[in-house]
Amino acid sequence: MNEKNVREIAAAWREYKRPYVKQSTFAAYMLILENHILPWFGDRSELNENEVQAFVLDKMDSGLGIKSVKDILIVLKMVMKFGVKNKWMTYCEWDIKYPAEASSKSLEVLSVSNHRKILKYIRCHFSFSGLGIYISLTTGLRIGEICGLKWDDINVIEGTITVNRTIERIYVIDEGRRHTELIINTPKTKNSCREIPMNRELLAMLKPLKKVVNGDYYVLTNDERPTEPRTYRNYYMRLMNKLDIPKLKYHGLRHSFATRCIEAGCDYKTVSVLLGHSNISTTLDLYVHPNMEQKKRCIAKVFKSLEK
Repeated sequence: MNEKNVREIAAAWREYKRPYVKQSTFAAYMLILENHILPWFGDRSELNENEVQAFVLDKMDSGLGIKSVKDILIVLKMVMKFGVKNKWMTYCEWDIKYPAEASSKSLEVLSVSNHRKILKYIRCHFSFSGLGIYISLTTGLRIGEICGLKWDDINVIEGTITVNRTIERIYVIDEGRRHTELIINTPKTKNSCREIPMNRELLAMLKPLKKVVNGDYYVLTNDERPTEPRTYRNYYMRLMNKLDIPKLKYHGLRHSFATRCIEAGCDYKTVSVLLGHSNISTTLDLYVHPNMEQKKRCIAKVFKSLEK
């Protein structure tokens, strides 16, 4: 065996992996390597369970959540498997234990009254920037998907919006140089490429606009150049301050849309497809938390059916 350390294996793995993943995914891998894996494991030539377990506990003590740590371990395991395949390293099996996390916080969403308030304001004070917020609140689009939306993605005949692209600014580490890049990409998964029906009010707003706009222009700017998520997030925060809406991340608009769907009794599979989740369990975990009244109704239904 021609033994190499993790730093050397990671350098070879990086060049091997680059052609097979999206630029944004590759950038995320490089950040994980530079910020977490190489400082701890770079000089190691073996990745035994005790070392990896100690690493996990250290990262969680520093404030990282379980999901973030698991994402780091996915990259570490890919590097190890690449080293094993090339006979540079011995494979080690891990059975990692995670400390119990405090109960997860409930999702932050708009109240029904504030949800209505924003929609009404945008209808009465139309702007292309405001339109993006209206679309997010009525379709659940992510901020990158809104920034990447073009007029050609809106079909007023069918009454649908098609999600084809997303815009994001990524942090790039390339041969020691660090910089950011704005990239236009396909959505995060194939399920994220989706077609969403528009509600009646949104359709009425867009029909006259579609007759005069350039189909290849971006909706938010009505220009051939897009705006980026960071800039649009700042616009959103200013508008929320103006309307005296409690502080809520832009992603909270997507959560608010999904919550309204569940509250209205929509079936979970349909909500999952509208949101572009890769599986229904993501939707269930995030949004389906029956209250006591719903539980009581469920029990009553069961025993009513037994009495027939």
